[in-house]
Amino acid sequence: MLDYLPVLSWRGLPDGSKDFFNHRWHEYTGLSPEQAHGSGWQVTVHPDDLPAVAKKWLEVVSSGQPGEVEARLRRFDGSYRCFLCRAAPVRDEQGSIVAWFGTDTDIEDRKNAEDETKRILDAIPQTIVVLDPEGKTVSANRTSLEYLGLTLEQIAGTDARKLIFHPEDVEKLKEERALALARGVPFSLEWRARRHDGQYRWYLVQYNPLRDEQGRVLRWYASGMDIEDRRRAEDKLRQEEQELRQLIDFLPEHVVVLDKEGRLLHANKTMLDYSGYTLEEMKGGGDAARIKRDVHPDDLDRVHSERAAGLSKAVPFEMEKRLLNKNGQFRWFLFRYRPVFDRDGSVVRWFASATDIEERKQAEDRVRNEAVALREDIVRASMFEEIVGSSAPLQRVLDQLARVAGADTTVLILGETGTGKELVARAIHKRSKRANRPFIRVNCAAIPVSLIASELFGHEKGAFTGAVQRRIGRFEAAEGGTIFLDEVGELPPETQVSLLRVLQEREFERIGSNRAIPVDVRVLAASNRDLGSAVAQGRFREDLYYRLNIFPIVVPALRERAEDIRLLVEYLVRRYAQLAGKRIKQIEGRTLELLSAYDWPGNVRELQNVIERSVILTDGDVFSIDEAWLKRNADAKDGGVGDWEKEKIEAALAATKGRISGPHGAATMLGIPRQTLESRIRALRINKHQFKSF
Repeated sequence: MLDYLPVLSWRGLPDGSKDFFNHRWHEYTGLSPEQAHGSGWQVTVHPDDLPAVAKKWLEVVSSGQPGEVEARLRRFDGSYRCFLCRAAPVRDEQGSIVAWFGTDTDIEDRKNAEDETKRILDAIPQTIVVLDPEGKTVSANRTSLEYLGLTLEQIAGTDARKLIFHPEDVEKLKEERALALARGVPFSLEWRARRHDGQYRWYLVQYNPLRDEQGRVLRWYASGMDIEDRRRAEDKLRQEEQELRQLIDFLPEHVVVLDKEGRLLHANKTMLDYSGYTLEEMKGGGDAARIKRDVHPDDLDRVHSERAAGLSKAVPFEMEKRLLNKNGQFRWFLFRYRPVFDRDGSVVRWFASATDIEERKQAEDRVRNEAVALREDIVRASMFEEIVGSSAPLQRVLDQLARVAGADTTVLILGETGTGKELVARAIHKRSKRANRPFIRVNCAAIPVSLIASELFGHEKGAFTGAVQRRIGRFEAAEGGTIFLDEVGELPPETQVSLLRVLQEREFERIGSNRAIPVDVRVLAASNRDLGSAVAQGRFREDLYYRLNIFPIVVPALRERAEDIRLLVEYLVRRYAQLAGKRIKQIEGRTLELLSAYDWPGNVRELQNVIERSVILTDGDVFSIDEAWLKRNADAKDGGVGDWEKEKIEAALAATKGRISGPHGAATMLGIPRQTLESRIRALRINKHQFKSF
């Protein structure tokens, strides 16, 4: 088999002696098998290479591991060519070496190419050193030798590191270079090299590997560059930066220094004290990780986009964001970024100063919340702006209202639907010391059960499906003011527990958060249900009932204060005539008799709807109503609540031509939320589309 190989090959015994050479080996050397047997082959090795070959062969045989060595072998004509000699052991099943096999590959042409390469390298005015795969110096170009003032033998010698490197760099470089060479990929190192005049100067050396067809490293080429002047400039810059850092540490404002890419270089003492981190901890994990850790989650996407856009334009810019402090709280800051340019106009640094604007943002939020509350007040305004009437039952309510308004006591307003419970709540708020703060109304019956907790207490981003951003709840929007919980008896049990916590501890948690938020809000609640019976039936918490029922006010039904009907009719006719742009000078006497005689199961809200509808249909200056409307309402009452409600809704839809929402919609006419009206239309199977052609 060895004879058929197209290279010089041989076999050796376990002790290292060689007992067979193939015919190509014999043809090349001109030795017979008898001459080559044992150690006779050594005569083919160049005398200068034989000691190294013999030593290497002994090392390979002793270690039992494959090995290789370069040597010049004599040809039959007496000339020498360079060969790469490789040997590998063959073992039996017990792991014992039974034979050695080796090959000698002609690399003369490659060596000649390397010599040509050396001549080229000598012509390059940059220092270049060639290393073997283990990092031992093989050659160095003329520039290297002249710069160091050493011979090749000195550079390749065992004391080369001591001759070349600064004593403080020797051990560190030895370790770093060994690790880098083992990885087999390009790398670079900086060190202080001793020049021929004995002066140490900083040097940057870049290492690149030369590989064979199998990817094995054959050589390393190390090219060097004197960077002493650059290092001195960098040291000067570092010194100036250190002085600058000491200066900004004394500033009471938060200051950070960034490189041209926006990576954190320094933060002053004020910023570090605020965050509770050291500078190294702030840098830890990189710029993106720092921003994700320190910036409020709701601000992250905006901060990333605004920051990237600002840094790319190389002009001053600003942004607002919330930063986490060492106490786990977020505060708003205004960041102002300013670029620093070099002589060529390129950005080399960014300075960013941050001003605490938490109080300003809170003031803005309060104004915004109050504006939202004002808009909701306008949209959800009650059926009339003033409490109209002089009857004794109503005067008792007004007396109670005046007594409790100045206190912060929780008030429970009871009464039938349409009696004006919200109007009483607004009057209490207007006469309280919170009158200049928000009045927030929540209809607990109009909000789906799954959303009522979020509506009242808010939620964090991602708290549930659809929660794409943080949202403040009604309690948070009412901070410092009053919240009116209409139809409080409709709250689900779990929300009742949360409301009880607000009343007892004056704090709540947003959905998806475990951080308690303190709240200063006066609670007014209303219900048309008998909450005492609901407690007995287990549908309303007893402890919550007692917390709400501290000061109950019962609003009388309209039939209990019939003497107020005339005043209410006059007031409402005047109001709706003004809104409709009509001049009504007189109310028909028969109309007043009919309205006073009716028992008004829908209370003031029903009276309001009848008056508004009649004003719309009145053409002259005398107000009157169709007696059939009251009869139909009375018949609906006798025939059942469902029929009466259905006819009432259909009448409102007819009057508004099928419009549900808006200031002139059926929901406004009936005095109920749009969602509630839509729900009742579906429940009563009313075709709202048939009224659009009226």
